[in-house]
Amino acid sequence: MRLLLLMLLAAPFLAAAQPLQPWRGERLPPFELDALDGTRHRLADYRGKVVLVNFWASWCGPCRAEMPSLQALADSLEAEPFVVLAVNVGETPEAMRAFVHRMPLRFALLVDPGATTARAWGARALPTTFILDPEGRPRYRHVGDLDWAQPAVRTRIRALMTV
Repeated sequence: MRLLLLMLLAAPFLAAAQPLQPWRGERLPPFELDALDGTRHRLADYRGKVVLVNFWASWCGPCRAEMPSLQALADSLEAEPFVVLAVNVGETPEAMRAFVHRMPLRFALLVDPGATTARAWGARALPTTFILDPEGRPRYRHVGDLDWAQPAVRTRIRALMTV
């Protein structure tokens, strides 16, 4: 019992020390989703780039909290083969627009109104983020909010660019 309590208390600190968990699952299914601006995004179109796929919703406090750091990460890697695809789960485009009006974001905001893609990818909690290598293979996953602008995260992402 004492060991279980110690593990539960230490879990947040261990997660902070290792923010990106290596992906141990199978390949994730491809998707095609429309962006808030109406453009169609196919995951396959991003081959050759490291792709960060973030499942989020505007009503989710941790999702809102990490958005500025996702934008900072995207800005810091703007000249590199990297892209952020933020997949909104279950909300209307109007709700997304209201959120983006308050928090301007420049990365792709994709619409998954029926949460079909989120379910197919196993995103059972929000936010959930996957990082794929340039070949489209999932390499990391993170559940919960994260400061995406921290150097350790950027270093891991850059390392995937040479895979």
